[in-house]
Amino acid sequence: MDNIVGIRFREGGKIYNFAPGHFVLKEGDEVIVKTEKGLSFGIVATPVRKRDPNFPKDQLKEVFRLANDNDRQQYQDCLTREQEAHRFCQERIEERALPMTLVDVESFFDGSKIIFYFYADGRVDFRELVKDLVKELHTRVELRQIGVRNKAKMIGGVGPCGRELCCATFLKEFHSVSVKMAKEQNLSLNPTKISGVCGRLMCCLKYEYADYMEMKKGMPKIGKRIMTPEGEGKVVRQNVMEKRVVVTLTDGREVEFGVLDLKESAAACHQGGDSEAKLERDLDRG
Repeated sequence: MDNIVGIRFREGGKIYNFAPGHFVLKEGDEVIVKTEKGLSFGIVATPVRKRDPNFPKDQLKEVFRLANDNDRQQYQDCLTREQEAHRFCQERIEERALPMTLVDVESFFDGSKIIFYFYADGRVDFRELVKDLVKELHTRVELRQIGVRNKAKMIGGVGPCGRELCCATFLKEFHSVSVKMAKEQNLSLNPTKISGVCGRLMCCLKYEYADYMEMKKGMPKIGKRIMTPEGEGKVVRQNVMEKRVVVTLTDGREVEFGVLDLKESAAACHQGGDSEAKLERDLDRG
């Protein structure tokens, strides 16, 4: 069990790791695996690769077998069952005027259970709806409330960048995103500019955050008073990519300087007194 392979069960869904066993697998292969939901039909989403030593072996299940024609037909029947269940549930939600939005339906491969994912602003009394579904579908039924980020992931769409949503294509899980990440990247703090279709902060704010923090090391912070080649001034803007800052001088002028020029200027003034030495130390601390 030194190798692992990524298996996806739903389009755009999370990728789970399994041991390929003695099977030679490639991306796109259809397989049957054992999960907590019983046997499931999955598609190989990532190539076979070496297992990370930090990934416990006892948490890794093996691929049960390759899928055959009967499995493919059963999988298609499962998709059809999901579509019919979705239609019926939506009808009952509208007839009962329930304050909820049906997002997705998932049927177990063997048809033993169907899960209905829905979004709602608050708690919903769906007991009568469950009775309708059980009576119609003749199987176990579960209604599961999800958040707005999961709703966007399941429905999909196009982001402000013009590409398909990251959460619906390649993101395996959601990460914490904060306004600080946008601020450190000198982005507009207008909520409409930094929010995704889900209404929450865009996941992509995290992608370059660590790089920006690394590049900012050694740069004077905004609001810091520093010594420049043209005299003392206050930092008002940063250009992180080019390692340059805009400084407002004591005479009111705004001048742009490279960080290297500022350090050389601070070093030249080092012998001029304690105040200049302090400015140089402040510059180094950023």
